[in-house]
Amino acid sequence: MTAHHPAPRPAQPAGGNKILVVLLVPLFMSLMSVSVVNVALPAIEGGLNASSADLQWVLAGYALSFGVVLVAAGRAGDLWGRKPIFIAGILLFTVGSLASGLAVDPLMLNLSRVVTGLGSGLLNPQIIGIIQNVFHGRARGRAYGLFGTVVGLGVAIGPTLGGVILGALGPEWGWRTTFLINVPFGVLSAVLAAAWLRPPARVRSEEARRSLGALDPVGAVLLAAAVVCLMVPFILPGTWLLLAAAAVLLAAWWWWEQRMKARFPATGRAPMVDPALFRIPSFSYSTVATAFLLGAMPGLWAVQAIVTQQGLGYSALAAGMTSLPTALAVMVLSPWIGSHVHRRGPLFVVAGAVLALGAVALGMVAFHQIALGDWPFWTLALCLFPFGPAQALLMTSSQVLTMHEVPPRAAGAAGGVSQTAQRVLTATGLAAVTGAFYASLAASGTGGRTGDATGGAGGAAADAAAVAVSYGDAADTALLVVMGLLAVTLVAGVLDYIRRYRGGTLVLED
Repeated sequence: MTAHHPAPRPAQPAGGNKILVVLLVPLFMSLMSVSVVNVALPAIEGGLNASSADLQWVLAGYALSFGVVLVAAGRAGDLWGRKPIFIAGILLFTVGSLASGLAVDPLMLNLSRVVTGLGSGLLNPQIIGIIQNVFHGRARGRAYGLFGTVVGLGVAIGPTLGGVILGALGPEWGWRTTFLINVPFGVLSAVLAAAWLRPPARVRSEEARRSLGALDPVGAVLLAAAVVCLMVPFILPGTWLLLAAAAVLLAAWWWWEQRMKARFPATGRAPMVDPALFRIPSFSYSTVATAFLLGAMPGLWAVQAIVTQQGLGYSALAAGMTSLPTALAVMVLSPWIGSHVHRRGPLFVVAGAVLALGAVALGMVAFHQIALGDWPFWTLALCLFPFGPAQALLMTSSQVLTMHEVPPRAAGAAGGVSQTAQRVLTATGLAAVTGAFYASLAASGTGGRTGDATGGAGGAAADAAAVAVSYGDAADTALLVVMGLLAVTLVAGVLDYIRRYRGGTLVLED
């Protein structure tokens, strides 16, 4: 009797490249919108007569609304189909970008940024869910490799692109164009998504009833409130009591989700997030690894930009160009890593974390030596360059490992949980790294004085040198925090590697 073997899945689904284009262009836009605004803030301040609080909410409003809806949006995609929610997210993101670029006052700009963040929160979990469902085996690794490429480029190239736009168009139309550039790409992406993405399959089950109750609205509200209370203290200092409220809300959310699961046989309504998801070791370890990496990365580049411009007196474009080599390394290496992740993914995570720690250590040496005038400025880009390969190893591998054992029916919710952790750690890490930087700077007595890259004669040159040294020392203090965050990524990667080594699962099976 001949054994029957199921037909192997195709390495690449029909229309796979078109699907990736449709998914990754909006992903790039949503992540670039986080970092491109940083270099545009001074121009926004002048153009709209915005206060420092207004400028803070240009960033915070986007981050908050982005993070709050991720899990609920992922669950909605699991239940009702990812294609319509993905397209709705693109359109909402596009409308928010258009309104941001046409804003006439700070209030309109900040409300528009909230709308843009909601669009990002809707579309991002669907990307992971669609990749998880459509791609398999090495094709999935390649897809997540490209996913990692886009994440790296979106975060790293934003400041460079913003500097180029502002330099070409001037302050007024420059800052507006950093938002308006999303509009044509958003419209095109929505049209292509409607044409190229497969229609969602209708799952005929009690869990997939098309009703608000199936979304678990109580769980959605509890988690959204907890995320707000977690993020706000790191955006608005002085609101630390909200962390206690966040702990209470998270406990209440966990209790509710467990209750929903226990009552599922009687009610037919599943929890928004199945508590069993956190008992999947690959999901938990890899979510921690990715979240702490993204907690470290924005702080590293924020400190680099501050020191380059305010401490050393270089331009915003020079600050952006310093991160460009790492972005190019991510772009070149991520697809190759993605194609090999099923054989070496757990090892890639450990190697990437070690390489990232080494790059930051070299960066600390570079900041110190450049501030003293012993090294030329370009050596900073050289020392930080290994962070690019490290990021490619970590982001690509961790994304595959995070979702590897997650059932396809829960891919959207799992992606939402993972990305929510990333958003929370991004806000937390950025606040911790920049807080350490400014505390060290204040202790040095430098205050708000800035350096001069060209120097001067006599006292002016001495003052500029002293400022540069103070900024270099503050950067080293901040990068110690970055290394602490990356150490958590390393520990998570090592623990997962040891678990897989003992269990004989270092090579992933699809």
